[in-house]
Amino acid sequence: MWFFSEEHQMLQKTVRQFSQDELAPRIEKLDHEEGFNLEAFRKMGDLGLLGITVSEEDGGAGLDAVAATIVMEEMGAVDASTTLSYLAHSILCVNQIGVNGTAEQKKRLLPRLISGEAIGGMGMSEPDFGSDALGMKTKAVRQGDHYVLNGTKTWITNGPVGDVFYCYARTGEGRKEISTFIVERGMKGFSTGKKFSKMGMRASPTGELVFSDCKVASSNRVGEENSSLKMMMKNLDLERITISGISLGVARAAIEVASRYAQERKAFGKPIGAFQQIQERIAEASSWYEACRSLTYQAAKMWDLGLMTGKEASMMAGKAKLQSGQMATQVALDAIQILGGYGYTREFPVERYMRDAKLMEIGAGTNEILRIVIARQILGNEVVDA
Repeated sequence: MWFFSEEHQMLQKTVRQFSQDELAPRIEKLDHEEGFNLEAFRKMGDLGLLGITVSEEDGGAGLDAVAATIVMEEMGAVDASTTLSYLAHSILCVNQIGVNGTAEQKKRLLPRLISGEAIGGMGMSEPDFGSDALGMKTKAVRQGDHYVLNGTKTWITNGPVGDVFYCYARTGEGRKEISTFIVERGMKGFSTGKKFSKMGMRASPTGELVFSDCKVASSNRVGEENSSLKMMMKNLDLERITISGISLGVARAAIEVASRYAQERKAFGKPIGAFQQIQERIAEASSWYEACRSLTYQAAKMWDLGLMTGKEASMMAGKAKLQSGQMATQVALDAIQILGGYGYTREFPVERYMRDAKLMEIGAGTNEILRIVIARQILGNEVVDA
């Protein structure tokens, strides 16, 4: 992008090389076995990527949303699964502690999380409440110097392998009376449930967090009681911007594979790229990718400049994620079609790209929810909710 600083460009180059060296050699095996690239995660810590948005004073890299999105795109172009786990760690857990945590919480938790010694995640969705996050049933009851949590979180990225989770629980009767707690593996009453076997993002472990009379010290509460709604929604906007970077990476990789194949594969005595139907798919894919890339990085830049607040931020982040997610899935499908039978096999990575891309139309806000968020900002709640 034209506004990338020298630091952004250097980061882009570094992460692109890291992805080729550390992610590319293992992704096919990990995807097949549903494994987790812990070794690469630890090396991300060495590069300073795990605390990318955390201030330098707190041990992070002190970079911005544009930088975080660059990392998502570059790693996502090679291994979307590990990138998703990276997002859950760096944006949903580490960034939240860095922005909202107390001095004691940051001093105690961030060094391990930023180095990669500990893996982080976030607990919001529940078995009966995904899109309707404020309907959550997990409760936290104050008992002296601690809280007792009961409930279950599901679809938790890094759930089976995580050590520190930034979790939301109900602390009152109203829908908006939500509080945040840092839950750590080993706490009494806390366990992780089954690991899910998924269609895509198979090298990003997903599972459940189970709280059964889980005792959490009051010092592990983030912010004031019943005050987490604003923090939760703001981070959700950042998640939607940065996860759009993964969609960009997947689409870019799919276009590259399809373009090479169209130049090399011959039919009826000439490269299939000579046929207009193939040209149309590649031209449309490239154009849609560039449009979504501009939208996504514009949203990230506006976030960094403080030009988006409240509902406007939600709308812009929603637009970036909605379009990028749809684009990546369709581009991957078109790549499969261009490769024909080969595209349908694991001999080429485009089938994995499609499986991975589909998640971005579901996680962090489904396409349907995002359309409502965008429409409400344009038309007003009175019209959309009528």
